[in-house]
Amino acid sequence: MTYPGVGSDFSSAAKVKRMKPKIGFIGLGAMGKGMALNLLKSGFPLRVFDINEIAVKRLVEAGAAAALNLKEVSALCDWILLSLPDTDVVRETIWGDGGLYEGLAERHYVVDCGTTHPMATLEIHKRLETSGIKFLDAPVSGMEQRALEGTLTTMVGGDHEIFERVKPALESFSKTVLFMGRAGCGQLAKVINNVFFNISCAAVAELLPLAVKMGLDPEKIVEVAGTGTGQSFALNFFAPLILKRDFSQGYPMKKAYKDMSAIMEIMNAHQIPIPVTQAALTTYQLALNRNLGDESKAAMVKVWENVLNVEVKSTR
Repeated sequence: MTYPGVGSDFSSAAKVKRMKPKIGFIGLGAMGKGMALNLLKSGFPLRVFDINEIAVKRLVEAGAAAALNLKEVSALCDWILLSLPDTDVVRETIWGDGGLYEGLAERHYVVDCGTTHPMATLEIHKRLETSGIKFLDAPVSGMEQRALEGTLTTMVGGDHEIFERVKPALESFSKTVLFMGRAGCGQLAKVINNVFFNISCAAVAELLPLAVKMGLDPEKIVEVAGTGTGQSFALNFFAPLILKRDFSQGYPMKKAYKDMSAIMEIMNAHQIPIPVTQAALTTYQLALNRNLGDESKAAMVKVWENVLNVEVKSTR
């Protein structure tokens, strides 16, 4: 295994540890925090940056160094991992005033571990590649707890040789790391994975109020579906929260809508109909029109509760 700027003659495990690449990690939110902690546990020299000073302080207390700004990340690190909320923030972090690009050079690897629009990812890859900078799209799947546990699923697009070099870092916070193909394929796989989940969430939101309307006990139908063939991660995660009327856990619905919109945009560009996704998208739109975008996807249940004049809640 060779790293940029590091020779390939490793005579001992101790030498390998000493010569691990210096990693910069940008974005210490719900996912990034756990990912960064696991990089530290794996022995990677880590320098972190986030606009949230408290988040940075926690990582420094765990053993990371703090970067004062993005230029310092470029200057002092070999590989730069991004865990950022959306495409616009990724672009601004790289090319905005005081952004990474001012200090990037051919020695750098930039790895985008957030969820970025697949079509924008192709543009980002092309712009960086033109300057000789290596880029991988490596979004992760799993929630905050799995990030802390180091058991995420990571799907990667880009150059296979670069992937093999970066893979040990990705494995520090992942149970499964899969190379999906050329640039953009990691993000495309992530969007499709998210849409699987999002469609399931819309189904849960539609069917639980229907069951209550038809006279079924909400807790019993959740148990039936959760132990029968109707089970899904969406049901198992959100149904107990719906029964408790807890709509605060999980990512905001408006972020899920971006994934749904992205897959529709891509499929429209290829003239490929996806009727089930289109139908689920309608539920998201109805929920957003009710100003539920900042709540979790479980809050979609309120749309159909309102239509059917019922409430899905625990009776115990």
